[in-house]
Amino acid sequence: MRQSKIGIWQSITSIVFVSLLPYCSSAQGKKKKHFIKEVYFSWGYNTEWYTRSSVHVSQPSLGNDYTFKSIKGHDHRGWDEGLFQKALTIPQYNYRVGFVLNEEKGWGFEINFDHTKFIFADQDAHLKGTLNHRQVDTTVAFNADNGFYYYLNNGANFLLFNIVKSWHVVPLSSGKVKLDVLAKGGIGPVIPHVDNSFFGHHNDAGFQFGGWNIGLEGCIRATFFKYVYLEYSNKLDYARYSGLQVYEGKARQAFGCYEMILSLGFRIPTGEKK
Repeated sequence: MRQSKIGIWQSITSIVFVSLLPYCSSAQGKKKKHFIKEVYFSWGYNTEWYTRSSVHVSQPSLGNDYTFKSIKGHDHRGWDEGLFQKALTIPQYNYRVGFVLNEEKGWGFEINFDHTKFIFADQDAHLKGTLNHRQVDTTVAFNADNGFYYYLNNGANFLLFNIVKSWHVVPLSSGKVKLDVLAKGGIGPVIPHVDNSFFGHHNDAGFQFGGWNIGLEGCIRATFFKYVYLEYSNKLDYARYSGLQVYEGKARQAFGCYEMILSLGFRIPTGEKK
């Protein structure tokens, strides 16, 4: 199952990356003009905090159309439980593939993926709506022992296509350290892994395209010896999930997210040497 998820986002990344390769350099008379000045890649790990949200469940064949209102969700970092004792893609990770288009003005484009996790469990949840064709307004013990859980635990998975703007704070004059501030903003799909149980009825857990998200990110990037950098980011994301698979029906949800990210990256200059 994990391979199917990896295949989805790797395929998206590969398609965009390959489509941009022809523009990395183009002939213009005898002089080469480089459209992409730099390519960079980073890998890191993250932690999240979520706003309260509601989960709406529709199961027409069961006569159900109800909402768990104002529920609490939390992440599951994983990287604080022995990072190098498990596969690197099990904890909450993130990657970035970026293209600097105008180095002087600091403009670029970025493929931005966050493997985030959202867990709704172990709380008293307010349930309101129609259950078995009858109106209800009650509280249920939402926990696995009582037949309830709702996990986007193999990923709430935010994929964004970002516009990037950077400002040089400390230039690379010494050849050793450069400090930049970056702002990123974009939109893209969410690719959640949906695993849930309502009233003891389990879904067939799996990955799906399940809505969209928008995000804004502010970063501080320290580059060492021109090619290696460390990036610390704070991010706000709003995600809307729809058509999520549940037993005999669908679910939908929307929440806001505050995220902190630490990444290690590498730069590959492609423009003319100065």
